[in-house]
Amino acid sequence: MSENSLPAIWALGGAALGGWLTIPSSFSAEIMAHGGFDWVCVDMQHGMIDFSQLVPMLQGMASSGTTPLVRVPRNEPGIIGKSLDAGAWGIIVPMVNTRQEAEAAVAACRYAPLGHRSYGPLRANISAGSDYFARANNEVTCIVMVETREAVDNVDDIVSVPGVDAVYMGPADLSVTLGLPPGPDQPDQVFTKALERVVDSCRRHHVVPGIAGNAVTAVRRIEQGFRLVEVASDVGLLGRGAAAALAQVRPGADPVAGPAYL
Repeated sequence: MSENSLPAIWALGGAALGGWLTIPSSFSAEIMAHGGFDWVCVDMQHGMIDFSQLVPMLQGMASSGTTPLVRVPRNEPGIIGKSLDAGAWGIIVPMVNTRQEAEAAVAACRYAPLGHRSYGPLRANISAGSDYFARANNEVTCIVMVETREAVDNVDDIVSVPGVDAVYMGPADLSVTLGLPPGPDQPDQVFTKALERVVDSCRRHHVVPGIAGNAVTAVRRIEQGFRLVEVASDVGLLGRGAAAALAQVRPGADPVAGPAYL
């Protein structure tokens, strides 16, 4: 039966390293999940994935032991509850800019009396076991995205909401709202200071700081104190792997001086 391994990693002071899925394929989800990541997130916000594709992707990941997360398209209780019912152990909620929006995210992730999640964990009762309801409020991880200038300004209010387990920073959206080009990292001090402010606030409120990125940025982010860290995405690995393989062979296929071969 599946379980959420992230709290145990964080309790020991470790960083949970993750993969990101944007391709609607149960097979690619299975491959990524068996890569050894602590968590793998199915991206329903910017990925090419809808709910009918989410379920087989979660099923494909089930034998890996990795913790399945879902980034929902919006802060809305219906899709949050449905993704949890499908077997996600954590929800990443985008564009949380205020305390009220954080409270709404938490309420959608928790059964009464801690929230207003509707009961109906059809697949979760199978993937996590028949005791799912008794465990859910303690084990489901509610992760809110701090990814704008407004959210950084309000970060203390956001992370002080009971039930917010982790923050996940989106560097690209944060960059845009800071007047910078979108990207996973920025040399500008205003960007660095924003990251530092969020990590500091999370530490003071005992919330896990997390961030999107890649294998290049991940090492630096761990050094900065982030403990929910994206390492690679399916699209990034596929694109870089294809380009690297072709680069090894292309020079030998280029035209050379001499007789033509017919």
